[in-house]
Amino acid sequence: MPAAVSSHPKLDSGVTKFTNCLLVKNNSLVQEDLWINTHTGKIIKGQEVFYGQRVAPNRIIDLGGRILSPGLIDVQLNGAYSFDFSVIPQDGVVGYAKGVRKINKDLVRTGVTSYLPTITSQKPEVYQKALPFLGPSGSSRDPSFGSESLGAHVEGPFISPSKNGIHNASVLRTAPNGLSDLESCYGAQNLTTPSPIKLITLAPELPGALNCIEELTTMGVTVSIGHSEASYEEASAATIAGAKMITHLFNAMRPLHHRNPGIFGLLGTPPSISGPPKPFFGIISDGIHLHPTSIKIAWNAHPDGLILVTDAMRLAGMPDGTYDWTNGSRIVKKGPLLTLEENGKIAGSSISLIECVSNFLNWTGASVPEALKAVTETPARMVGLEGVKGCLREGADADLVVLDLKEGKEGLKSFVVEQVWKFGGKVFEKGNANGRDEGEVGK
Repeated sequence: MPAAVSSHPKLDSGVTKFTNCLLVKNNSLVQEDLWINTHTGKIIKGQEVFYGQRVAPNRIIDLGGRILSPGLIDVQLNGAYSFDFSVIPQDGVVGYAKGVRKINKDLVRTGVTSYLPTITSQKPEVYQKALPFLGPSGSSRDPSFGSESLGAHVEGPFISPSKNGIHNASVLRTAPNGLSDLESCYGAQNLTTPSPIKLITLAPELPGALNCIEELTTMGVTVSIGHSEASYEEASAATIAGAKMITHLFNAMRPLHHRNPGIFGLLGTPPSISGPPKPFFGIISDGIHLHPTSIKIAWNAHPDGLILVTDAMRLAGMPDGTYDWTNGSRIVKKGPLLTLEENGKIAGSSISLIECVSNFLNWTGASVPEALKAVTETPARMVGLEGVKGCLREGADADLVVLDLKEGKEGLKSFVVEQVWKFGGKVFEKGNANGRDEGEVGK
């Protein structure tokens, strides 16, 4: 159902009002209006603007009772639409920059307005060429650019060779000399402050890893525990040193054991004034990486830390078939399932983030606000952007997604992305041939 729009082109206040909608606020769906300023790209306080400043909205949009959510945030995206963040194309950095721009425009149509482009374990020259293009990209506040990078997620190569998954074991490293070893890999220029890197996944049991965690935390780079053989004690030491997250919980790590709960045990750590907080943790809810019950157990253990991620590969959005991969292997795609041709190992995913939210909603019994929190408010807190991204507070960026909640066979629910707004400009509308409102973007 298209939104009903009334506008006053001669009175361009820059103010748009959304009405007849359900806003995602805290753990509730609230029937309220939302006001944004399309000039600043921010959410504003409607009553203050209307009654205090006597400014009428330039456009009123009736959403027909649909859900208005903050834009979705994916903190682990390896690629999509045939582009891989870990591959420098034949035409070098020119082609790489072009690929990043394209994926930003394609990705935003799925409701993902912000994300962390993720590079897997590679040789140093790949990081040093790619990272300058993956740093925070929202400074221009131009909606037409599409989805916004919040900084790169570097997943490896400082990970355990026994838990490498499909990462190329020949490029894995340790860091016995601390931060200098990371600088020689990623490039010293990419570990300055501010850094294009927002998140680094490493195995805390490796030589020198704990010292790296402390130094990276001081620099403002978030550290995540992953691809690791760490015991519970080693994982606890990592959180004390400053690690804030666990990368794709349960996958590529020592399994839960009743006498040593391993990394998963961090979710059961009792709250303590003197100790570190429970870490955030990523969950891939594609029905392949994890059993639905495992997801529910993790959510019940630490609901405020759960972050849904896609871990999507460049094959997301591509037809089924067999494709070459970065380490010389080949990946077989059958629907959402990606496996290595030579051994059948799971090789990332090809699911969209909104599909992950739908699955999570159905499998856990979470409410709609709780499910959406895992891709909005919680990842925003993890990357230090609480109040700026992932919420509908006054002063937050007007990154918005209009959702319709459908109910199908056996009562299964699914979200449908109807509209996407970035920095106050509409960049996608379902059923629109070019995916955007000509009156909003590209003025």
